[in-house]
Amino acid sequence: MPTYYPKGGYHNMARKMKTMDGNTAAAHVSYAFTEAAAIYPITPSSPMAESTDQWATQGKKNIFGHPVKLVEMQSEGGAAGTVHGSLAAGALTTTYTASQGLLLMIPNMYKIAGEQMPCVFDVSARALASHALNIFGDHSDVYACRQTGFAMLCSSSVQEVMDLGAVAHLATIKGRVPVLHFFDGFRTSHEIQKIEMWDYDDLADMVDYEAIDKFRAECLNPEHPVLRGSAQNPDIFFQAREAANSTYNAFPAIVEDYMNQVNAKIGTDYKLFNYYGAEDAESVIIAMGSVCETIDETIDYLMKQGKKVGVVKVRLYRPFVAEKLVEAIPDTAKVINVLDRSKEPGAREPLYLDVVNALRGTKFESCTINGGRYGLGSKDTTPADIIATFENVDKNEFTLSIVDDVTNLSLERGETPVTAPDSIVACKFWGLGADGTVGANKNSIKIIGDHTDKYAQAYFDYDSKKSGGVTMSHLRFGDDPIKSTYLINKADFVACHCAPYLTKYNMVQDLKDGGTFLLNCSWTPEEVGEHLPGQVKAYLAKHNIKFYIIDGIKIGKEIGLGGRINTVLQSAFFKLSGIIPEEDAIKYMKDAATASYSKKGEAIVKMNHDAIDAGAKAIVEVPVPAEWADAETESLFVEAKGDNKPLVDYINNVQNYVNGQEGNALKVSDLVPYVDGHMPLGASAFEKRGVAVDVPSWNPDNCIQCNFCAYVCPHATIRPVAMTEEEAAAAPAATKTADMTGMPGYKFAMTVTVLDCLGCGSCVNICPGKKGEKALTMAGLDSQRDQQEVYDYGQKLPAKEEVLAKFKADSVKGSQFRQPMLEFSGACAGCGETPYAKLITQLFGERMYIANATGCSSIWGGSAPATPYTTNAKGQGPAWANSLFEDNAEFGLGMFTGQNTLREQTKEKVVALAESTDNADVKAAAAEYLDTYADGSKNGAATDKLVAALEACGCDAAKEILAKKEFLSKKSQWIFGGDGWAYDIGFGGVDHVLASGEDVNVFVFDTEVYSNTGGQASKSTNLGAIAQFQAAGKGTKKKDLAAIAMSYGYVYVAQIAMGADYNQTVKAIAEAEAYPGPSLVIGYAPCINHGIKGGMKIAQTEEKKAVTSGYWNLFRFNPALAAEGKNPFHLDSKAPTTEYEDFIMGEVRYNALSRQNPERAKALFAEAKANAEAKYNRLKEMSDK
Repeated sequence: MPTYYPKGGYHNMARKMKTMDGNTAAAHVSYAFTEAAAIYPITPSSPMAESTDQWATQGKKNIFGHPVKLVEMQSEGGAAGTVHGSLAAGALTTTYTASQGLLLMIPNMYKIAGEQMPCVFDVSARALASHALNIFGDHSDVYACRQTGFAMLCSSSVQEVMDLGAVAHLATIKGRVPVLHFFDGFRTSHEIQKIEMWDYDDLADMVDYEAIDKFRAECLNPEHPVLRGSAQNPDIFFQAREAANSTYNAFPAIVEDYMNQVNAKIGTDYKLFNYYGAEDAESVIIAMGSVCETIDETIDYLMKQGKKVGVVKVRLYRPFVAEKLVEAIPDTAKVINVLDRSKEPGAREPLYLDVVNALRGTKFESCTINGGRYGLGSKDTTPADIIATFENVDKNEFTLSIVDDVTNLSLERGETPVTAPDSIVACKFWGLGADGTVGANKNSIKIIGDHTDKYAQAYFDYDSKKSGGVTMSHLRFGDDPIKSTYLINKADFVACHCAPYLTKYNMVQDLKDGGTFLLNCSWTPEEVGEHLPGQVKAYLAKHNIKFYIIDGIKIGKEIGLGGRINTVLQSAFFKLSGIIPEEDAIKYMKDAATASYSKKGEAIVKMNHDAIDAGAKAIVEVPVPAEWADAETESLFVEAKGDNKPLVDYINNVQNYVNGQEGNALKVSDLVPYVDGHMPLGASAFEKRGVAVDVPSWNPDNCIQCNFCAYVCPHATIRPVAMTEEEAAAAPAATKTADMTGMPGYKFAMTVTVLDCLGCGSCVNICPGKKGEKALTMAGLDSQRDQQEVYDYGQKLPAKEEVLAKFKADSVKGSQFRQPMLEFSGACAGCGETPYAKLITQLFGERMYIANATGCSSIWGGSAPATPYTTNAKGQGPAWANSLFEDNAEFGLGMFTGQNTLREQTKEKVVALAESTDNADVKAAAAEYLDTYADGSKNGAATDKLVAALEACGCDAAKEILAKKEFLSKKSQWIFGGDGWAYDIGFGGVDHVLASGEDVNVFVFDTEVYSNTGGQASKSTNLGAIAQFQAAGKGTKKKDLAAIAMSYGYVYVAQIAMGADYNQTVKAIAEAEAYPGPSLVIGYAPCINHGIKGGMKIAQTEEKKAVTSGYWNLFRFNPALAAEGKNPFHLDSKAPTTEYEDFIMGEVRYNALSRQNPERAKALFAEAKANAEAKYNRLKEMSDK
């Protein structure tokens, strides 16, 4: 099919068309030239390395006739060192990274450039963490590499990534300057487009093989040794540095020559700087990255109106060739607006400064040159913003797409016109994270791209919940190339896959007149109107929208798919859109489902095939009554009220907008109070998302009041309440109670906040019940809505001191009468991590500091806008912060050092006052305070007494102490993170902090993979498991972090698994915190990445099986016992009673290997089982000493 190129017109090429995203395009072209790759996972670049790993495992050959050798390292710093070493030894080596990862590579980039090594870094450019982390795209990371000596080449579309990726590799081989090839994170890395692919023979044609031979001849080798990396003194260092100039002076011409070779092969017109637009343009934008596509589209639209506009696209950003930039700009230019996707506080942005510098002393010297910032953290940049930029003459420094009412730098955005060609059809899908909507849409766009001659584009927009958040899929297809690198706001088709969203988001409002709306719901056509907000009905009626409903949930349950009903809805989409004949569409969807699900086994494939057949038949059209046009608008926001003003203001001014997908409308002034990135605790309780299909229903007759359900609940949505007779009598009508066991005069109720529950079913799974009848069953959300006020009532009741005294905090039952200070987090339904963190907050929340490593636990624990960590009635709660991924243990030690230093200073004043005072109350209180100084469980009460005595005394010395009273009591320092942090990137810090001897507590959520970035292998991954970067099954055994920590002898160490032993879990956590030195607790945490047969509702059972099969061991090592002459080590789990193989075969990460490589699986699993047996015997021996 002919492809249109801006300057070359139509060009028929022999290249194959395929639908793929930018990461896949980058991987395809880099694989050709790569002999070795060293990587470390980071969003959004990981898929490049994952594709490389999968292809290498399948034996795919590069242009030299070999598969790539891929090495996963412990950090990006490590990966860069490995790249450097591999290059030193003469292998062509590549890496893929972004953001914080790229920053860790900078020291080695100087070395690689200084040693003139041919190398490409493919970077999906991403924001850097400043006041907050942002995983989305901008150019902050690549701009931080300007001084390294790397050449920098920018691609602005998926097709350009494919084409210019070749230029990067070819030029570095010939020119011996390493190249950072970058493209926009998410907007290009994850945008799916139908593009032309390189044939490897064409690439091999263009390689300078003599340059490769020369590189090999100069590499390190004992056959012809040299020394590299010496230390030089002031006498020669500077001259040696300047000796590189000629290499850099020659490099742009090499890049240009390869661009010309590529142009000759495929009919493109790539230059160092490309101009597009009117020959006589007066207003010109200079930019780089995906925004150039939107600018092209906008220029086409404006030129039809006779506007004189154009764009210069920067392709080779370093070395920056000023004369080539001057050549590209039309002579008629009067105003030049430069766009930078970055912010440099206190200075102007880099591309702007480069352009001003380049145009000085040229024919453009008298032009107005303005510089603007746009698109930070993937902020959507639309044609309306581009029009505003073309019209900007007077604002020298400006911002786009936001309203800056503080420093007034923003350009006003007008109405968004439809700038895309008329042939383009736009579709938008609203899904619930992990319901499969995104996966189905990826398959849909590939079907359209690969089986029709239409162009196709897909982009996916997410919130920051783990699974169970909102996903918005943007699909476009048509007969013209698609350059719309912005979100859809005028759609032909909108589908809502999750009915509760109708009252949370405006979605039908995106439809064009006469468009189609498909709603997945369990309501009949007659009753659906009762559930639609007024503005939805009015829009459907006024804009002539065709309205369809489908009960996908019912079909999913009947077929056995549960909530993953993506294929049902995909089938409905193809039927309604009519883009492909129905029979063909069904065949292609089934082929795609087979490819997507075959690793999960035949049964899942068949269910999805049945779902595809059912979906097309189950659509029902709903007539839209004319009177709907008059329906009243209803607010989507629930206004927060309450005494906690900072929290209430935050909910009403920020969180409600963000959660309603209206966050883009917030002004700069709305964020001024949060400029440093802080958020008030307790915000998640206001979300009340109501997204569970089924929630637990409690039957008091079958309840033994064990509190296990509350103990294991990942989201703290089921809680026991003790009520007095009077409180029970005054409770809402729907309240169910039982007499409280062991507490005469009290009623017991198990309450559920049904609007916060995610419906995982973990509570029902573990409920012991009575005589085989469970006290909990799952029931439809609508049948349980009256339980919400019961829960709310229970939370308002005062704490019962008698109950807390009888049931101790460090017991399973007693812990659950304490308030969880982690609630309604963004974790997946059934999460294996949050029950541990929640329990820790129940024991120590009111005096906790938490340093949290980047990863799942920082995303479910600290993603804007909601804060799941909360406070008690006194306003105390966990003080939580995230620094980075690699430095979390050090960050936690720093927190401890800082607060402890201030505490010691205050203690000195208490000691002095105790000696000098005659006030008996103060003397006694000070004595008790100092006696309990190191005991966290007692010092809080002693501090309260001391403060009361000092306030009563009122002397000057007392006032000095009271000024620092919040530092008086013993705090509890916790350091949270996953296995990717503790075993790999942060291990050096973990080791050092444990070795320090300080009183800090490290908790590791061990999922045995990098959960947050999509399941890559860590050193915690066990032998035989398949994970990203271990596509063939991991060939080495799990690192024994506990043994390493125990080797110090003075570190408290425990390994726990909640579902295997509730009691041991709470005991170990309490002992670890009480131990007056460093402690390490490792909790086994099942994860959606494991592919557990039976799903996440059986996560606790899975933890139990892990222990009974000998896969995971429970133990405690308490150095305090050694001081008493006892054995410090105690093995808490028994010899295996179930089969090791039965356990691992219940998880896709293991059973998939036995399907794809039965021989290897058999060998690795046998070795893994033997390792487990040997380890148990070793631990038993230690315990029996």
